[in-house]
Amino acid sequence: MKKLIIFLLIVMFLSGCGKNNEKDIIKDLSKKINNTDAYHMTGTLEIYRNEEKYTYDVDSSYRKQDNYKVSLINKNNNHEQIILKNEKNVYVLTPALNKSFKFQSDWPNNNSQIYLLQPIIADINNDADKIFEKDGNGYIITSKVNYGTERDFKNQKVYLDKDKNITKVEVLDSNKNIKMRLIVTNIDYKAKFDEDYFDINRYQKEIQNNIENQSSSENKTSTLTEIVYPMYLPIDTKLTGENIIKTDDGERAILTFGGESSFTIVQETLKDTASTNYVYGDPYLILDTVGAITDSSVSWISNGVEYSVMSDVMDIDELLTVAQSVSVKAISK
Repeated sequence: MKKLIIFLLIVMFLSGCGKNNEKDIIKDLSKKINNTDAYHMTGTLEIYRNEEKYTYDVDSSYRKQDNYKVSLINKNNNHEQIILKNEKNVYVLTPALNKSFKFQSDWPNNNSQIYLLQPIIADINNDADKIFEKDGNGYIITSKVNYGTERDFKNQKVYLDKDKNITKVEVLDSNKNIKMRLIVTNIDYKAKFDEDYFDINRYQKEIQNNIENQSSSENKTSTLTEIVYPMYLPIDTKLTGENIIKTDDGERAILTFGGESSFTIVQETLKDTASTNYVYGDPYLILDTVGAITDSSVSWISNGVEYSVMSDVMDIDELLTVAQSVSVKAISK
């Protein structure tokens, strides 16, 4: 009997240590992230959509007082896009295309974000049912996520090494398929940045310099090499109209789809001058690029063409499904 009591006490002691260890690790990680004045993180982001994989080099920066900068370089075409947040506004810039979006948005605080540390730790702390497990010399923490319109994104798995550093983050759907994976190469919690590092004027000057260096761009017009159609259509919805309009800078194609779930797709060649779209919505990764999503539209730029999908009757989930199904293979008319 005495041996049994001693055995039970040892088990209880070890169990208590395990729980405290779990709490301490999460507490230390939270403190490291939330108490830092600045950090700089680099890594590789993989996104899986429609049986395709998109890969980006990621460079994420933070400085206290709500300053964020995320650089995403598409490894397929080497185009860089920048998501910039300062005390005033949120922007998405595509320097190579002289294009920017200005958002009225609560990004990054309104949804989960795989490439920023604060939303990652917030998802962990907000989930009372999170799962903590040992993984060799490290740890894995699984928690619920909130990716807004991506309702099938259910969980994130955060991998830590033995020193409680984040090495990898995976976002999984309801079938436990990996939809996004961030492989972290380095995190510097004592990062220093130039005074204007989060100032939009710095990057707009770079765009203006690009334009001035493109001497051949004056009076240049371009054409749509191919009209792009969606591979997904809602039930009882079909293509009812197709118009191509000449503009001062190129062409604009307007595709009208009629039915119970009517919508419009606009495709337009980009202007060679710098331009900014004002959006009451959020930055969003759409196919191979960062675009803009609102309650009734999805917009993005790909291969030198600006796309917009708009509807007054469809919900944003289905509208986003249409946008993500865009392909060069034409649907039957």
